Amino acid sequence: MASILEIHVPLVPTPGLEPGAYRFPWIDQVEDFLADLEDEGTVEAYDDGEELGDVYVFFIAGATEVSLLTAASRVATLDGVPTGAFAIVSEDRAPDGTGRRIDLPVV
Repeated sequence: MASILEIHVPLVPTPGLEPGAYRFPWIDQVEDFLADLEDEGTVEAYDDGEELGDVYVFFIAGATEVSLLTAASRVATLDGVPTGAFAIVSEDRAPDGTGRRIDLPVV
């Protein structure tokens, strides 16, 4: 089975936004960043991101575990991304959220 890396980011609104503004602009920022990595051939987006309880989950694959963790660490350190992100290393047929948890960023 192929390795899948789930990037779990706390679903926290961005502070200081104008009233009526989209509360989670960092989600679009992360999706754009991951699309850029995919265009470079670094990783591939495995599935669309989704809200899962109190986190938003992004799915990446198509690279070694080290490369996936490097990409996830870069996501966790993007400006505006809430602190407390973690990764789950899983397999392509495993239920969401199951696997080995790794706090981000990995140093």
